[in-house]
Amino acid sequence: LIPDSNTGDIMGDVNKRRGRVLGMNPEEDGMQLIEAEVPMSEMQDFTTVIRSITQGRGSFELTFDHYEQLPPALEAGVIEEAKALGE
Repeated sequence: LIPDSNTGDIMGDVNKRRGRVLGMNPEEDGMQLIEAEVPMSEMQDFTTVIRSITQGRGSFELTFDHYEQLPPALEAGVIEEAKALGE
C-alpha cells in the first residue's frame, strides 16, 4: 500500500527484483494497492527500500505463495555455489 505519487518508483523496484505485478487498485486517501509476486530471495531489503521511497508512508505484507523454477541464467550460479559448499 503506497501513495499514488510513488507508484512508478515502487513498480520499477518490483520489476528490478524479478517481480510480476498482478494488479493495482486505488484505495482511499490517495493510496494505491499493488499486488505482486516477487521471489523471496529478492525481498531482504524491501522494508528499507519502501520506507525510503515512500518516506515512511508505504507498507507491505509478505506471504509465501509457491515455488517456481529459477531462470537458467541464475540457475548455474546457484549450482556452482552449492558445489563449492559441498567440497
